[in-house]
Amino acid sequence: MPLDTPLPARIAALNTRYKHHSATSVMEKVLRDADLGKIALVSSFGAESVVLLHMVSVMARKTPVIFIDTEMLFAETLTYQLELSERLHLADVRTIKADRTQVFERDNEGLLHLHDPDACCALRKTEPLQNALKEFDSWITGRKRYQGSTRTNLEFFENEADIRIKVNPLAHWTSSDLQDYITENRLPRHPMVAKGYPSIGCAPCTTRVNDGEDPRAGRWRDLSKEECGIHFVDGKIVRGPEASA
Repeated sequence: MPLDTPLPARIAALNTRYKHHSATSVMEKVLRDADLGKIALVSSFGAESVVLLHMVSVMARKTPVIFIDTEMLFAETLTYQLELSERLHLADVRTIKADRTQVFERDNEGLLHLHDPDACCALRKTEPLQNALKEFDSWITGRKRYQGSTRTNLEFFENEADIRIKVNPLAHWTSSDLQDYITENRLPRHPMVAKGYPSIGCAPCTTRVNDGEDPRAGRWRDLSKEECGIHFVDGKIVRGPEASA
């Protein structure tokens, strides 16, 4: 289907085409499917990121990998990002950061996350990513249905504000599927996982998760917030749980 076909029609066709495909099949095909145009993988190099990074390294290691350094990440994440990129021989890892002028004007003391975490995410994650994605027609995410109320109906392909296509190859995978893949391929785990952090974001906004808690319970704990804001649903940035119907 031509790239000038309206985005909703292209996405509907893609979801129909790949409806019964496996995650690895979707990943392999989208990296070469002309209907996706120019594509990048966006990775946090977090607890489960190694799965998609490994797939890219095997299938098309020259695929651009965008890593958002918020400058508030755990030191372990930064070390893991460097070590994993080298181990997997990723050929095009692009580290992006917030504009220095904007940080100075809006968060000069680095305390914005304490009184307005949405604004902090917008400054340090959403805006840098949207700028980096301007050259791409599609991007790959690691979102899964089991990760929370805003993701329960996640499809392989989504419309991001009529701008570009968002691809979620792991949408239907469970936590067990991810752990099995990591084990079977002998992939290195993020060092914070063993310390009780099954979901890892910025250091100030991520806490250890207790036994029996939801894996994402440590993200923005005690706040009505589930998403950092880099994702769109129906053309709107998602920064919290969707309202009940």
